[in-house]
Amino acid sequence: MTTVETEQTAYAHEHAPRMSLPEHLPEFYRAMVRLETAAAKDIDPTLYHLIKLRASQLNRCAFCIDMHSKDALAEGESIERIVLLSAWEESRHFYTERELAALALTEAVTVLTDGSVPDEVYAKAAAHFDETELARVIAAIVTINAWNRIGVTTRMTPGHYTPRPA
Repeated sequence: MTTVETEQTAYAHEHAPRMSLPEHLPEFYRAMVRLETAAAKDIDPTLYHLIKLRASQLNRCAFCIDMHSKDALAEGESIERIVLLSAWEESRHFYTERELAALALTEAVTVLTDGSVPDEVYAKAAAHFDETELARVIAAIVTINAWNRIGVTTRMTPGHYTPRPA
């Protein structure tokens, strides 16, 4: 094999994490795990995976995209819905109206480019979820955004996560 062939077929070098947050701030990390547990309580798992995966895509958190894709697949989510999630507005027919409303809210809360969540996005979500359900959706969005910021900042390495057996 020539050098050119090796360079064309070899994957790029895997980066190392910058630091281990649980090692340096275990009490903060345990608090984040408790936050995750509280956010996940009583929310539809399928919806929860979509929220976590979409926010992670927007935040470019490769570790979280890897993790939440694998978790969703392990729990029966379709490959089509996962692959098309980054273009959910153009592939609406793969998602329920509730999921679409939650995805729009996820994007609005995650990106915040205008400094607010538009009233129409919030109203649409409120039309599909009662107040407690909507609070759960918001908690899920806030929590995954916090995890994404940890993952991106500490450069957590994707590709090594294995879902727990059900």
